[in-house]
Amino acid sequence: MPNIPKYNGTTDPNEHITSYTCGIKGNDLEADEIESVLLKKFGETLSKGEMKWYHNLPPNSINSFVMLTNSFVKAHAGAIKAATRKSDLFKVRQKDNGMLREFITQFQMQRMDLPPITDDWAVQAFTQDLNERNLITSRQVKQNLIEYPVVTWVDVDNWYQSKIRVEDD
Repeated sequence: MPNIPKYNGTTDPNEHITSYTCGIKGNDLEADEIESVLLKKFGETLSKGEMKWYHNLPPNSINSFVMLTNSFVKAHAGAIKAATRKSDLFKVRQKDNGMLREFITQFQMQRMDLPPITDDWAVQAFTQDLNERNLITSRQVKQNLIEYPVVTWVDVDNWYQSKIRVEDD
């Protein structure tokens, strides 16, 4: 049995299933053995409290790993952290007199919490969230992004990296 932390009901059940599945599939099993092992060994990855859920499943009610995982996720749905929505990126604001570097760090951290978003969303949110009443550098970056719209996040990164060097000088 791979070394998989026991699920205690406080984390995302989907993440536990992914870790468990990867651990089992990495054990040089034959293709026809994987489903059986996934199904039979799952209970060993549950903590004492979560084992109660597993033992309370009606007899013969689960006949595939997909059925088991669906039931598991439904039973532990409360532990799934609410996913940050794309629109939350538009709520990150540069503070008055806040340094551009601090805002970029905050913006990037918020962006990492999101499911993948397109560059145009990220660029639009970043441009909108820059405080034009702020330092000269922030105003220049925002004005340049509005005047010369960029399409990719790499372009934005290039803009603000050049401006941070100016801010540091």
